[in-house]
Formats: sequence, C-alpha cells, structure tokens
Amino acid sequence: MTVRKNVLVVGASRGLGLALAEEYCGRGWHVIATSRGKSAGLASLLERYPESLELETVDIVDLASVRTLRTRLEGRKLNTLFVNAGIAKANELTSVEVDEKDFFDMMLTNTLSPMRVIEVFRDIVAENGVMAAMSSEIASITNSIGFWELYSSSKAALNMLMKAFSTRHPDDSRALLLVAPGWVRTEMGGPEATFEISESIPLVVDVVERNAGVSGLRYTDRFGEILPW
Repeated sequence: MTVRKNVLVVGASRGLGLALAEEYCGRGWHVIATSRGKSAGLASLLERYPESLELETVDIVDLASVRTLRTRLEGRKLNTLFVNAGIAKANELTSVEVDEKDFFDMMLTNTLSPMRVIEVFRDIVAENGVMAAMSSEIASITNSIGFWELYSSSKAALNMLMKAFSTRHPDDSRALLLVAPGWVRTEMGGPEATFEISESIPLVVDVVERNAGVSGLRYTDRFGEILPW
C-alpha cells in the first residue's frame, strides 16, 4: 500500500498558492491548504479533489493564529512545508514616496511571517523533508536592477532571515529552499508579467521534490538553478 505524502501550503487562497495546492493534488499528495478566510478557488478545488485536499484557516501575520494551526496539526507529519503568502504594494514607488504602512505591511507579510511559520512548524516536518518559502528573482541583491524596489527588499530580507535560520540549525537534515517562480501573471504579478502559472508552478514543485532529502539552504529558480544572493 502506497502512503501518500503530505504537504502544507500556507497562503493558498489564490494565485501561486492555489496553483501549488492544485499541482500537489494532481500528483496524488495529501494537501493541507490554508487561507485567511473563504476562498472560491479552494472551494472549487475541494470539489475536484475531496479525498486529497484539506482546508485550514490561518492569518499568517497573526502569530497566535499560526500557533493555533500548529496545535490543530499536532501528531501530523509533513513531507513538505511551502509558505507562499505574500503581498505587493507601492511597486513603482521609492523609499521617500511610499506610505510607511504599505512598506510595514509588506515586511510583516513577506518577511517576518513566513519565517515565523517555518520556526513554528519545523518540528513536524519530516527529517528528510523540505521547508520552502516563495521568494523572487528580484530578491537577488547581486542582480538587482531596482525593479519593484520595496517589494524586492522584503523578499531579500526573507532570504536573509532564512539564511540566519539555517545558520542556527547547521545540523538540520531538512532541505531549506527559497524558490523564485519567475514573474507570473497573477493578480499580484499583474498582466504585464512574463509567464503563465502553468509555465511556473509545475517546475517549482519539481524543484521542491528533487530537493527532498538534500539538506542545506538553497536559493533557486524554478529550473533548479542556483541564484546569486
């Protein structure tokens, strides 16, 4: 009898997160998908995959909510944890133009909160499992051209916190991945983005699966190519 693998996708109400949940369902995984509230996309996906999909509610920016979800999942074992939650605001603005709240919101949602999820859920991820967070190509300081500078800074900060996490856990056997999916046409990515979801997410999941059992931190694109920090 084949035992299905388990994945927790945090931030799956729409866009890339919803596509991740759908991709894992299609591959026969048991998928725990989270959203802050009701999601028409997840409801539709549940109708298609009632035996594979489990829905949970969590507000990633609320640490108490994250810890409550962890309590609800006590006794479970995850093969993969994928934190996708993110927002983009003031994309064309500079540091002197942006409303401070918009910047703080991005730093809380894109940087601090994903790392809190990883910290809180680490102990229920299998020792040969994967802990992944959705990063971005524009998080690379080396390759920066100033595009969406405030959003990119929040993702660069996420990369830094993941690096610090890996340094604090040098003997952790789990894979730690920062995955850049490409500029994808979603509500957040916008209509000018380069790729369709179908050109990104299957490749992202391929990369995550290939890294299972390979310990250490990697910042990679959807093809598995290592990106410069």
